[in-house]
Amino acid sequence: MTANRLANETSPYLLQHQDNPVHWHPWDEAALETAQRENKPILLSVGYAACHWCHVMAHESFENAEIAALMNRHFVNIKVDREERPDLDSIYQSALALLGEHGGWPLTMFLTPKGEPFWGGTYFPPEPRYGRPGFPQILSGIAEVYAREPEKVEKNVAGLGNALAKLSDNLKGGTVSLAQINEMAERLVKECDPVNGGIGQAPKFPQPSILKLFWRAWKRSGQTVFRQAVERALTRMSQGGIYDHLGGGFARYTVDERWLIPHFEKMLYDNAQLIDVLTWAWQESESPLFEQRVRETVDWLLRDMMAQESENSDSKVDAFASTLDADSEGEEGKFYVWQESEVDEVLKEASPAFKAVYDVSAVGNWEGKNILNRLRDTAILSASEEKELKSARDKLFDRRKDRIHPGWDDKVLADWNGLMIAALARAGRAFKEPDWVAAAEKALAFVQETMMPEGRLHHSWRRGHLKHAATLDDYANLTDAALALYQVTGKNTYLDQAESWCQTTDRHYWDHRDGGYFFTADDAKDLILRSKSAHDNAVPSGNGTMVAVLTQLFHLTGNDAYRERAEQLVTSFTGELERNFFPLSTLLNGAEFLQSSQQLVIVKRPNSNDEEVFIDVLRDLSLPNAVFQVISGDESLPETHPAHGKGLVDGKPAVYLCQNQSCSLPMTDANAVLLALKGNAV
Repeated sequence: MTANRLANETSPYLLQHQDNPVHWHPWDEAALETAQRENKPILLSVGYAACHWCHVMAHESFENAEIAALMNRHFVNIKVDREERPDLDSIYQSALALLGEHGGWPLTMFLTPKGEPFWGGTYFPPEPRYGRPGFPQILSGIAEVYAREPEKVEKNVAGLGNALAKLSDNLKGGTVSLAQINEMAERLVKECDPVNGGIGQAPKFPQPSILKLFWRAWKRSGQTVFRQAVERALTRMSQGGIYDHLGGGFARYTVDERWLIPHFEKMLYDNAQLIDVLTWAWQESESPLFEQRVRETVDWLLRDMMAQESENSDSKVDAFASTLDADSEGEEGKFYVWQESEVDEVLKEASPAFKAVYDVSAVGNWEGKNILNRLRDTAILSASEEKELKSARDKLFDRRKDRIHPGWDDKVLADWNGLMIAALARAGRAFKEPDWVAAAEKALAFVQETMMPEGRLHHSWRRGHLKHAATLDDYANLTDAALALYQVTGKNTYLDQAESWCQTTDRHYWDHRDGGYFFTADDAKDLILRSKSAHDNAVPSGNGTMVAVLTQLFHLTGNDAYRERAEQLVTSFTGELERNFFPLSTLLNGAEFLQSSQQLVIVKRPNSNDEEVFIDVLRDLSLPNAVFQVISGDESLPETHPAHGKGLVDGKPAVYLCQNQSCSLPMTDANAVLLALKGNAV
């Protein structure tokens, strides 16, 4: 008799369901063989540990013995952690969209024994409500159709199969000009909320890739509307309830348009991308708010998000965990919200001033409770007032430590770690924080030493267990991270690693027929198809990221093959721009980078740090199109590199500004470098 098979899994999400009366299987050959042997349809349930509605459906349906009995009688039930298997999630989310349904989690899909989708949805309540049928009715109805009307199932399978196959066919096009990118940025910026910032209305997501598109548009065109759109969004988010004002870090999104009411889960990937954008904005504005949010978010990361070494040890490893849950004690946001009486008790005479600034009242601002925020007035107060508020926040933070903390998912995901490693490296240089750069280096070393058996990356590690083949996003983000560390530290080993990973990506992921990279490798197993897309989702598109990766490699090595591949990659997807450019921001950012990049080659004296005098002046500029390279005067660049043969000037360090394969005269004065950069769009 089949039983629940999740107890031996490593995913916290799967382990949350190991005691369900549902006979859950992980996605593996044994589960698929069982479905085919018993000729039962598959009920596929996809979610993740920090997902609130996943918890709701689990409590309402998967812990219900009667509903579980229905599931066990009629289906082979498979649980998937979408963070462990983004390849599976991508396929079946696409199938749901083709059925005309909005995607999301929990994803509930019904498949043939071979894994072919024929119907699905997301959250289903245990009885009819919210305009949705009850889950038991769904189960009985699907089982009835599968048993008695196989022609209907076959029709849906065929239709969805053909449509899914077409989704992997990229639309080729020509090159995309800077004028076209400007036009698309101008159309997108009109979708911004002029009061609260961000794209559209509720629910509100940070969408860092679009913010980066706007920032680049401002740097390129000088039109202040783009800069204002970014700074308005960052300011409102930084002072809104989406930000944890006590512990640091941003939640995934808010359910309202004001950035007040978060869905309280915190994701590594959101915070990595926001550190990047906030750093750019701070470099130009020197906003103390943006600097504070970067510093507090990094503090949160290094304090709360280091993954655990093993089940039997509280020791931490050097890589970053994935998520913090929205729920604690079965209640969304309970860890983060406050009653006015508790604030009064902790802060005493300091309470009135704090409550006035942070929107705390007896009636509350969310379901009778208070989400701390500064949306009434987003301005920074005087130094003495901010110091008093910091003291009050520290006291509340200490009180909050005694609460039951949200659950966390401490698996190490290669792609999300890549995003954070790159962000930490770049922010560490900008804010003169070598400890941040060191943390990024340690995290990359963990990936290299732990997640690359036999030279091939794996996607997920948790407490000593390595699982699942790497996706395109893993290689793209980690290669970008290695390049960020190379440009910050000057260590050649990072450039070597980046080239090695890029070669693996080309070998196993490139589509030699139509161009572009597949999401999964050519030797991937247990999938009904290999998907391919340049669309951003919650994370930047792997194909879009690879344009920037290849552009950097071209400039750093002088190898023209990287430029050619980057151009092929852009044109592999530009046919989609006429249909819908909204989700293609990372691809567009990469396309601009490819056309407009500039190299800053700093030649320093051997065994010295005299490049720092130049790095210091660059901190005042965000340089999204710059490629940095620090070499020693006794090093030699490849002959194909535009700065080949250039070196020290009269024994002094020098900077060469290179564009279109030619370099400026050497500059030995830091202010001259700054003026040169301000006179060029980078």
